[in-house]
Amino acid sequence: MSEQIEPYDVVVVGSGGGAMTGALLAQRAGLRTVVLEKTDLVGGTSAYSGGACWLPGSTVQQKAGIADSTEGARDYLAAVLAPVDGWTADQGKVETFLAHAPVVVGELEAAGIDFEWLPFPEYYDAPGRCPMGRSIQPTAVKRADLAPEVAALVRPPVERDRVGGPGRGTLSGGQALIARLLAAYVEAGGTVLTGHCVRDLMTETDATLGDHVVGVWATTDAGPVEVRARRGVLLASGGFEGSASRRQSHGTPGRAEWTMAPRGTNTGEPIGAAINAGAAVDWTGLGWFCPGLEHPDGAGSFTLGVRSGVMVDAHGQRYANESLPYDRFGREMAKDPARVPSWLVFDSREGGRLPAIAMPEGDPAAHLAAGTWVQADSVAELAQRIGVPAEALTATVERYNGFCATGVDEDFGRGADEYDTFFTYGEGPNKALTPVDTGPFYAARFVLSDLGTKGGVVTDAHGRALRPDGSALPGLYAVGNTAAPMTGPYYPGPGAPLGTATVFASLAVRDLVG
Repeated sequence: MSEQIEPYDVVVVGSGGGAMTGALLAQRAGLRTVVLEKTDLVGGTSAYSGGACWLPGSTVQQKAGIADSTEGARDYLAAVLAPVDGWTADQGKVETFLAHAPVVVGELEAAGIDFEWLPFPEYYDAPGRCPMGRSIQPTAVKRADLAPEVAALVRPPVERDRVGGPGRGTLSGGQALIARLLAAYVEAGGTVLTGHCVRDLMTETDATLGDHVVGVWATTDAGPVEVRARRGVLLASGGFEGSASRRQSHGTPGRAEWTMAPRGTNTGEPIGAAINAGAAVDWTGLGWFCPGLEHPDGAGSFTLGVRSGVMVDAHGQRYANESLPYDRFGREMAKDPARVPSWLVFDSREGGRLPAIAMPEGDPAAHLAAGTWVQADSVAELAQRIGVPAEALTATVERYNGFCATGVDEDFGRGADEYDTFFTYGEGPNKALTPVDTGPFYAARFVLSDLGTKGGVVTDAHGRALRPDGSALPGLYAVGNTAAPMTGPYYPGPGAPLGTATVFASLAVRDLVG
């Protein structure tokens, strides 16, 4: 027998940016709402993120005076979301997203969420691209300014969370997003229940709605519980990136231990529950990928902003522009098994530190002791130590150094795009090209990591779960990585996952309100 909890109007499964947006807006709309979180902390992968939200056309961008507009974003998405491998963008959903993005920003600002624009280039050189980006993010918040119960629930940043450390005194990026949403939600009277893993959906049948969702079953340390939802259930609990078996069955590249999702989370039970209830699914988006610095414990770290060095495969050869946006580089890694693992070969210009942003980077001495980093006095010796052909790696580094001298990467165009040079500060003719010529030399092992999987519940422009025949499954909604992505296999710019999740969470609440 399961314990029956008093019914709510809305049950939100998960506690990331999309989930907390939906919960906050539902509670503010007068719907009694509960958030069910699997772990004992709130925020999921969103709390690890930079907190960027790709929400074009809002007053935040207008106040910043940048060249953003809904029209420009429409042109950009039209160019970026090209049909590929049988996938075609749902133009109705794209138009709904563009129209509602400024609206959800206004809704969140009205709830006390403060945003600002910070420069971060978009990921494709395409018509409509906004110079230095159009993404916005919440402003930082002091932990001391939060209610103690809110501060205690926000998941710490990844480099602290993985070692069981506490959060920081100032919360920024994704930390600020979750803290601000949670604080506003609690202030509005919302309920959060941690330690609740939703494993199935409750359905009923009647003459009007047919089969429809009326609640959830969850497991807790104290036993199973039943939570009914008078209006509906919003699934927003991430993807299945933490499940090795689900990744294998859906053909998702990478491994569960390499994902950036908090450990023990995002194993896909709510998606499986939706399937059992009759929802359609789409697995073609695969994931939001990134090169992952491998750690001694086998975990991967989200890495971007390569400043110098060359990434080589098992043959000792480059295969892409190392300064590509992380998802695009990750997809290049996924094309060939010889690229996983890869090695970032760099020199001592930065004192043996990784010439990139890795979250977390870890201790270089621990990496060297474990063999996830290797050091040598020459490139040829380095090649021997990492198991790639010495002649090939030496030739690769020499060719790359020649490009550094001329300022033109003839092989992959590194440094030609504004994204390539955003994180770099080289002193040569191309600041994205810094030679590898100062010993000792290093190689860091990289795997294919991700920020989450993309396959999930098929939804319409209202966030409603759809059946295989295209009809809505009453009472069930899905957003974020629990839903099939609006952007398919593409990652248009910083904050696209959070931006789409917040928009469709808001639209789902509007449908729930009726």
